[in-house]
Amino acid sequence: MSAMPGWKWLTDGGYTWGFLARVLGKALALFVLLNLAFVLADPVPALGRVSLYNGLLAGRERLPYGEDPAAYNLSLFDLNAMFASHTLAGPRPDARRVIVLGDSSVWGVLLENRDTLPACLTEQLPGTRFYNVGYPTMSALKDLLLLEAALAYQPDAIMWLVTLESLPRERQLDAPIVANNPARVRPLIERFGLGFDPLDPRFVETDFIGRTLIGQRRALADWLRLQAYGVAWTHTGIDQVYGEYTPRSNDFDEDATWQGLNPDATLNDDILALDVLRAGASLTGQARVPLLLVNEPIFIADGQNSDVRYNFWYPRWSYDQYRALLGDAAAAEGWPYADLWDAVAPAEFTDSPVHLTPAGSRALCEAVVPFVAAIQEEADAGS
Repeated sequence: MSAMPGWKWLTDGGYTWGFLARVLGKALALFVLLNLAFVLADPVPALGRVSLYNGLLAGRERLPYGEDPAAYNLSLFDLNAMFASHTLAGPRPDARRVIVLGDSSVWGVLLENRDTLPACLTEQLPGTRFYNVGYPTMSALKDLLLLEAALAYQPDAIMWLVTLESLPRERQLDAPIVANNPARVRPLIERFGLGFDPLDPRFVETDFIGRTLIGQRRALADWLRLQAYGVAWTHTGIDQVYGEYTPRSNDFDEDATWQGLNPDATLNDDILALDVLRAGASLTGQARVPLLLVNEPIFIADGQNSDVRYNFWYPRWSYDQYRALLGDAAAAEGWPYADLWDAVAPAEFTDSPVHLTPAGSRALCEAVVPFVAAIQEEADAGS
């Protein structure tokens, strides 16, 4: 059989098709062995702990989040890589360290790092460093996941901001960072007897192919991009693009439903994941780290149908029930608790019922300072 015209240069050079087949076979075998070795070694978790941040590069003030290259930032699911890039993983300062957990309001959507709640508290309370471990998805289970990871850094106290939108039980696993970390979330479900199915189909399972070098190429690429963005972050401090936004609504229709529930519904533990808050309190208690639970401020409308709804998220009936349930749970469990739901003027909210202006963030900071001082005294007494 004559060689194909396009391959004639190979056979003219003295190579036979048998020789080429052996070369290709060896290459394929090497490729297969390399992927098998990658599966057995499972190097991605260890690689995530390797970081240029807090060494050659400055540590990030908040966890990586976003997909705009202009912000020198990205979202990824590797908690090791996320925390390794954060200032929390940097040199321990000669000061108390308090971790602040919560949703996008804590992370600081539309806020510069210097205007976030943790930055303001660091300024207001000399001798204490507050670390921003907020993350922009609404899920208390996501907060619990981040809390467990953050406790490895041995903080002196935890402040956890919550709101009703983070507590619907049916939505806890909708957060991508939760769904993509089943190996971390399932042990929490089992350890604390949380009311979630460990086999929930929303968990993203990794099969054998997904654990190979080919299957892990996205995770490896994300790790590499995170390191590369660190150069620009170090020189600019930019981790979010600020532009025009649609202001939160002040007028609403007459719809009074919440999460498909009518005003005659009664909120309870089957609807709200209060067991996740109890698990967080148990985690911090076992670590002997004081916990302050904060019901974060919300926008309170005064426009059309504001007698029915506080804002776009919350009908009055659902939010009032939530506040009562959370307050009762805090009293029954003995949690230090600050109900600051109306601590910020309506004019100081931006594009959602919880996102604040710099002035709003400072108002929250001033409101929470006395409560933080109380848990600092508790931390000092226990040290």
